[in-house]
Amino acid sequence: MTEKIILVSDGRSTVPAIPASLAPATGSVLDSRARPLHDLRISVTDRCNFRCVYCMPKEVFDQHYQYLPHSSLLSFEEITRVARLFIEHGVEKIRLTGGEPLLRRHIERLVEMLARLPTASGKPLDLTLTTNGSLLARKAQSLKDAGLSRVSVSLDALDDATFKRMNDVDFAVADVLKGIDAAQRAGLGPIKVNMVVKGGLNEQEILPMARHFKDTPTILRFIEFMDVGASNGWNMRDVIASDELRRRIHAEMPLLPADPNYSGETAQRWRYADGGGEIGFISSVTHAFCHDCTRARLSTEGQLYTCLFASRGHDLRALLRGGRNDAEISAAIGALWRVRDDRYSELRTINTDGLSRSGSERRVEMSYIGG
Repeated sequence: MTEKIILVSDGRSTVPAIPASLAPATGSVLDSRARPLHDLRISVTDRCNFRCVYCMPKEVFDQHYQYLPHSSLLSFEEITRVARLFIEHGVEKIRLTGGEPLLRRHIERLVEMLARLPTASGKPLDLTLTTNGSLLARKAQSLKDAGLSRVSVSLDALDDATFKRMNDVDFAVADVLKGIDAAQRAGLGPIKVNMVVKGGLNEQEILPMARHFKDTPTILRFIEFMDVGASNGWNMRDVIASDELRRRIHAEMPLLPADPNYSGETAQRWRYADGGGEIGFISSVTHAFCHDCTRARLSTEGQLYTCLFASRGHDLRALLRGGRNDAEISAAIGALWRVRDDRYSELRTINTDGLSRSGSERRVEMSYIGG
């Protein structure tokens, strides 16, 4: 039987201490590098119906793989309670992730619960969801009706054979495109399509993808192959730098830089010079953006991670189920953020093996924490 990766970082998590003084949330909290807490990404399931080679490779996540029991997952009520406390600290954007979030039963009910939460600034909550698109055609309208703002869809190729090699479950491109069309009709836009580029696997799809989504309302974003977790066989040789991706596209379809939508945005925005829309590049490997990262991540069983590349979490579920009140949990969240000092990508070297593969530093898997 294949050796399995333990998704809970080998159990290395701690129950957050409750501060002696329960300082109330003020609508804004800064970490040790003066980065505000603005985005919360919530993984609602560790399951996925794809076996993408860069995230949940089949040789690890096979039929013997043990997923979390349902009792370990945060309930919708627990997720909503935690989300409300994060919003009181300044969060204005929540992204639902997985695994594949649309596999979580009655996900629309969670969307409806979260959509009702007011932000500290009085702005409507920006409530988004990332999906592989496999169930989107049938769920797009109900998600919009429940209060979802937008969706991002993972699509790594337009060529069917390439896409099937990447998702490794024989899922067709046409069905993802149907989901994108359904989301567009439902008003879940602007839709963002995320393409992870792995050298030697799907780099020939860069230009076809750019051509397909140019002159449409959909925003295509290229993501460098990242060293998240330990199961995807990451190697720097497989990374095609965003600068090179942009050079290839610019040679055929000239690009101009565009301003970020907000401080801390992950993608570098560009637009087609002829007015054909927007394109983006997410460059965690070659252009680290730790300096203005405003994102916290909540795992499906209530572990708080302050970095995508974290090796350990903070067990908020223990507080939720241990009888702690909102003031105590809120104070603990604020205290954790204030001491946050994460900047893994800035410290990454060309040889990341020593940083990412040692037993003491093995990081949580993307399928557990979300992207």
